[in-house]
Amino acid sequence: MPRAIALVLPILALLLAATTVQAQGKLSIDIFGPGQTKTNLMVAQPLPATNGQPLPRMAADMQAQIRDNLRFLPFLRQVASTEVIGGDRVEAPKAPGIDFKRFQLSRVDLLTTSAWTPGADGKASVAFRVYETFTGTMLFGQEYADIKPVHMPDIADSFCSRLMEVLTGRVGFFQSRLAFVRKDQSGKEIWVAGPTGYNARKITSLGGVNTSPAWSLDGKRLLFTHVAKTQHMLGMADMDTGKVQTVDLPGSSVISPTYMPDGRLAVTLDIEGQPNIYLLGRDWKPTGTPLAKSWSIDVSPSFDRAGRKMAFVSGRLGNPHIFVLDIPTGKVQRVTYEGKYNTNPTMSPDGNFVAFSRDTDVGHRIFVIDLRTGLERQVTFGPGFDEEPSFGPEGYFIAFSSSRSGIYKLYLTTRHGDEPVMLQTGSGEARAPSWTRGPN
Repeated sequence: MPRAIALVLPILALLLAATTVQAQGKLSIDIFGPGQTKTNLMVAQPLPATNGQPLPRMAADMQAQIRDNLRFLPFLRQVASTEVIGGDRVEAPKAPGIDFKRFQLSRVDLLTTSAWTPGADGKASVAFRVYETFTGTMLFGQEYADIKPVHMPDIADSFCSRLMEVLTGRVGFFQSRLAFVRKDQSGKEIWVAGPTGYNARKITSLGGVNTSPAWSLDGKRLLFTHVAKTQHMLGMADMDTGKVQTVDLPGSSVISPTYMPDGRLAVTLDIEGQPNIYLLGRDWKPTGTPLAKSWSIDVSPSFDRAGRKMAFVSGRLGNPHIFVLDIPTGKVQRVTYEGKYNTNPTMSPDGNFVAFSRDTDVGHRIFVIDLRTGLERQVTFGPGFDEEPSFGPEGYFIAFSSSRSGIYKLYLTTRHGDEPVMLQTGSGEARAPSWTRGPN
């Protein structure tokens, strides 16, 4: 039986009625397995729910929006209409009126249809269905009522999130938000966008340099470093109220602030002369002994979702390398041994992987190390410099900044090293991506 669910669109603060119907377990994709193959998917042309009804103008735009979303999923290959006998138009929006045979012969694994019903005041309703073509089985269906064109990016995200969940068991990417640093005339400010870079909006207008954004686990707050004319300050943005504030901290430098999963703040301060990583209390003062301390630099803390592990950069053995602190025991383990400059670590939510940037003979590149085996894998190959990786909420995607286009932009790859896709964050340089963790 269908079950009603409430779909909250946080950007629009809009509540829509959504209905989901799902078939029992069929096709499944292991996105973390080795030797991943692509599943062929076609997004069919939209149809009216009732013959003779006009198609809303937004139907074709929604089809394009979903197709654009799906290009970020490397385990899917979108089949072009020219590859299918009879093209991408279906005879009906649902079985048994669909001729699955021609899609089978064209090696299409999954078929997505949409049926539209026009409404009043420019609104419309749409029912999406996803079929496994070789059996004609509907994997799931999802409906949205009373939508307007402004809702399309969020509807597309909701549908693609459900598709990813049904196929892989993971939902985080399309439900996440992305914070990053964008350069404009006033300086470098913090921006927030949807998961593929759309609807970017400016969060800070402080001038100067604002960098190193980091989300709280619930996605309601952002930390960052504000570099003023004479000092570094801790910056905080409340995503519900829009309030932005800065706080003076001890020492002259505030480097790479971040939230622990329990809401406590960790930040690198140079209180004793060299940068060490501290936890802050409610009074903004360091509590207890530093999480990481040495004669050299200790910077860039990154935590797993459980708050048991912290990856960080330290020069305690000479050149900057990546280390991991086991917080319950206090044991510190060095995890990188190659290269002379390893930085920008990001811990996967499950605590099993660390992605980082290494300065190689041909520029900075992103590497991923498996903490269980110690094996490294290079996942980006330029051109230009590839830096500042950030694990997505599912531990599969990695966002990073790259100068490969001539100026720094944000790109998306996976921990397997799939072909990077540029995120559409608008004009100007974009750097320092940070994902909300969200559900996994």
